[in-house]
Amino acid sequence: MNASAGITMVAIPPGEVTLSDRRTRRSWSVELAPYRLAAHPVTQAQYEELTGRRPSAAHGDRLPVEGVSWWDAVRFCNALSERDGFAPAYRLREDAEGDGAGPGRSGGVRVEWDAAADGYRLPTEAEWEYACRAGTTGPHYGPLDEIAWYRGNSQERIHDVGGRRPNPWGLYDMLGNVWDWCWDVYDAEVYGTYRVLRGGGWFDEHWSCRASARRRSHPSYQVDDVGFRIARSPAR
Repeated sequence: MNASAGITMVAIPPGEVTLSDRRTRRSWSVELAPYRLAAHPVTQAQYEELTGRRPSAAHGDRLPVEGVSWWDAVRFCNALSERDGFAPAYRLREDAEGDGAGPGRSGGVRVEWDAAADGYRLPTEAEWEYACRAGTTGPHYGPLDEIAWYRGNSQERIHDVGGRRPNPWGLYDMLGNVWDWCWDVYDAEVYGTYRVLRGGGWFDEHWSCRASARRRSHPSYQVDDVGFRIARSPAR
């Protein structure tokens, strides 16, 4: 493990994961190189330290930051990379077309992922699910009441990170508490720029808190059960 800005990063081994989508009834396999993933979602204190902002509805230093859009998460990753001396993973530039209509655009800004950069970034949904499963094969990596804050035990409120049992690789809150933004576009042909969310949140029923569950949202969406955790690729 290593840490930056109080964010503990866990080394994830290479491997393969099979993803599936219930809506389209399709599945696909993805091979993954080694990477690092944050042990828990970015907290409000960590987000405020870097950005000077605390956008969340409920306040607490160790609560996951929520009320953050996908674009907020992308900009956080770049700012943390620059502070720590890494090459930013994302290139954000004004889009000459200015329509915000493409998969990597929002409000006239285009984002590109530099896969060769060693900076912080959002996990892909394949990386997210592979790390969530941590070698397990069921819908959860342990009894749900022991590993996740969800509607059945959360008292309908958000909780401090790390309060439930981690998965076998030492990752906390992979299920429940807040949904995690992922890098991927959900389905550009049907939903345009909508990005993938994974993991379920404190207000969700148990069926949404599964390793395979996929949700989608517009990258500008901000709500009180969506946050993010960061990833990093080794330098090439």
